[in-house]
Amino acid sequence: MNQQTLGKPFSLEGTGVHTGGAAALTVRPAEAGHGIVFRRTDVEGSGDIPATVEHVVDTTLGTTLGVDGVVVHTVEHLMAALASQGVDNCLVEVHGAEIPIGDGSFLQAVEAIRAAGVVEQDAPARVISLESPFALDGEGGSSYVVAPWDGLKISATIDFDHPAVGRQSASFDLDAGGFDAEIAPARTFGFEADGDALRARGLARGAGLENSIIVGETGVLNGPLRFDDEFVRHKMGDLAGDLALAGGRVRGHVVADRPSHKGNVALVKGLLEHARRSRRAPHLDINRIMDCLPHRYPMLMVDRIVDFEAGKRIVGIKNVSINEPFFEGHYPGHPIMPGVLIVEAMAQVGGLLLMEEMDEPGEKVVYFMSADEVKWRRPVTPGDTLVIEAELLRFRGQTVRMAGKAFVDGKLAAEAEFMARIVDK
Repeated sequence: MNQQTLGKPFSLEGTGVHTGGAAALTVRPAEAGHGIVFRRTDVEGSGDIPATVEHVVDTTLGTTLGVDGVVVHTVEHLMAALASQGVDNCLVEVHGAEIPIGDGSFLQAVEAIRAAGVVEQDAPARVISLESPFALDGEGGSSYVVAPWDGLKISATIDFDHPAVGRQSASFDLDAGGFDAEIAPARTFGFEADGDALRARGLARGAGLENSIIVGETGVLNGPLRFDDEFVRHKMGDLAGDLALAGGRVRGHVVADRPSHKGNVALVKGLLEHARRSRRAPHLDINRIMDCLPHRYPMLMVDRIVDFEAGKRIVGIKNVSINEPFFEGHYPGHPIMPGVLIVEAMAQVGGLLLMEEMDEPGEKVVYFMSADEVKWRRPVTPGDTLVIEAELLRFRGQTVRMAGKAFVDGKLAAEAEFMARIVDK
């Protein structure tokens, strides 16, 4: 797949659902590699605000992006529409602090993008996919599981203590027009009983019967609903918009229980970290590792190197098998990898990072001088895959300081800081 941008600019005007103020935007085509970037045209000297998870500054009833105190509220509807139409690159010029809400659905933005057209660019699209499942428990009872999938599929469940909403579940494949047909028309919603309290907090000041489903004490005040399960469908659209903050096209089956913007943002961060750690293409295979390290069985604790930034960081893999010789005597009947060997594995990965810093690596060896701040967070058992990261903190003369972390299934298992010295063999 190649990157795409708009065929021509388009503009939208309206009201901000939370600020209640006038809101307008113009979305313009951008070159390949630009990404989706917001810019406040009503704030003098405002810089660019990239639409990435690193720039999320608030998730209260919406997703807010910001840089240096300049913010854009409620970006999730536009982000979902852009992602659904395959737009990778555009500049969103916003006049006002918030994206116009339209009728409360994603439909206005989708139709504007389709009218503007989408054109292919001469550069491959960034695709974020998984080779193994990933799970996350969010705050407030939300939880997520993402499984490998050839496309983007979202299955979601919501549960509200109100008879007009209650517990709803739905599942849709968002590719091949699935978003347009099943998600785009679904409107945002709120509860009449919460209105005064929200407005007192500066929220929902622009919400009304024309742009939101309002749920009163006995039912929906501005029916009929567009779908019987419109509430969960809108939450799925919000999730699709927040997923677009990954900075690429997410591929996977996302199963969400009671999703929220805060949980969605945490999911994107965890998803990116998991995808990065689970890359399979080795930068160094075992034969190359043995060329660089003096260790051999049973003391060689690295199987492959999967990521490498010269002079900065390295990521290695250690597959923990029941056939490891230390399991014969370490907790027989309840095999646990010795903590000192986890530290040794981190040190060996760190030693491979230092090979790049040596003029004649074959004539040098790394001696570790100290291990500080050593902490073991969870046991490592047969069948686990240790993902080991080492980061170079300081390099002076022949002495180096590094930080190491070891993860299992994305969860920290051990960490330490190392001091080492490079010496002649």
